[in-house]
Amino acid sequence: MEKSKVEARELHQIGAVAKAVGLSLRTIRYYEEVEVVPPSGRTNGGFRLYTDEDVERLRLVKQLKPLDFTLEEMRDLLRTLDAARAEGADGDEVHERLAMYAAAADARCEKLRDQLEAAEGMAKMLRRASR
Repeated sequence: MEKSKVEARELHQIGAVAKAVGLSLRTIRYYEEVEVVPPSGRTNGGFRLYTDEDVERLRLVKQLKPLDFTLEEMRDLLRTLDAARAEGADGDEVHERLAMYAAAADARCEKLRDQLEAAEGMAKMLRRASR
């Protein structure tokens, strides 16, 4: 579906998107500027309009942020996911890229677990010291 031909009933203005996703207007505009998640359309007055798919992409980007994926990695991952959906079960290269991102996410989750364990240890020590 062409962006200019998306029906109005399927579109959300940026304020509603920000509230639904839990991102600031500034962050959403930034993701447009750096071409991570551009809006699918604009009103005649120039207001950004987002589809449900755009909203889901923004949610995904929000989930990638704590995993320290770069903007380029986010763009590539979104393109790769799009390619996987378009190809269905085919596309070895696409699946290899997704496996690479899965491994990177797993490693970064492990790092976050280690950091959380250290932070919880510090909080425990401070609770003891405050008694």
